[in-house]
Amino acid sequence: MRNRSSTRSLKPSDLPRGIKRLDSWLRIREVIPIEFPKRGIDISPRSFLRRCGVLLYLLSIGVASVPCAFAAARHSSAPETPFAQASSAVPQITYAKVLKGSNPEYEKITVNAEGDGTYDGRRLSDPPNPRHFKLSDRTTQKVFSLAASLNNFRVCALESHKRVANLGLKSFQYKKGTQVNRCQFNYSTNRTAQELTDLLESIGVVERHIIALDYAMKYDHLGLPRELTLIQIDLDNKALVDPQMMVKALEEITHNPRFLHLAQARAENILQEIQRQ
Repeated sequence: MRNRSSTRSLKPSDLPRGIKRLDSWLRIREVIPIEFPKRGIDISPRSFLRRCGVLLYLLSIGVASVPCAFAAARHSSAPETPFAQASSAVPQITYAKVLKGSNPEYEKITVNAEGDGTYDGRRLSDPPNPRHFKLSDRTTQKVFSLAASLNNFRVCALESHKRVANLGLKSFQYKKGTQVNRCQFNYSTNRTAQELTDLLESIGVVERHIIALDYAMKYDHLGLPRELTLIQIDLDNKALVDPQMMVKALEEITHNPRFLHLAQARAENILQEIQRQ
């Protein structure tokens, strides 16, 4: 007579089930551990089973960490941004401002002569989180022209030394190869320095709007109309430099039906105004 006993192959999922059944059987049998008189070593089947379970758990953690290690390696070898790839011989200008209690408390804008730049706005306690952006040729030329009028900050004579409130510690830096010129001030009466400060801070305003739009699109759809209204106000007041950097986010709002119709209408109006400019 043919043997009808199960002959299926074991699967990895059968191991935890078998261990659980064996542990239940050991509990029923009430196995008493054997202890050596000197060290008191427990060599009962239940103790052995538990130690094997710990070993298998540790091995599973090690195996699971391998994909994470490969992922980290791929991330570290990912291509750099155009700004990071730029040669050190390409001149770059950095503007930084620190004012505790403001929003943001720390702001840093770096632009090179090719128009590539990074923006980092955050609390002082937060880690750096720079974002890449691309300026128009016109704005890039204006930034470097104003810096050249200030002799690329070779002589630091921008501080007014007047008794004014703390407006934030500001700094300009010009870097080209090994040449680094840096100047700090709180308040300056130099018209060129004021114009350069306003220009770079206006770039920062655009980047903050983009950050707010990205957040609202992911987590706060109801807040999109309000943020778009603020953008419209700044646009009407000519407070934004290179607002075309917002086009990608605005187009996503306009074309994605999951956003409120009010938000889509306001985004469309802003896009039309940017195109007219």
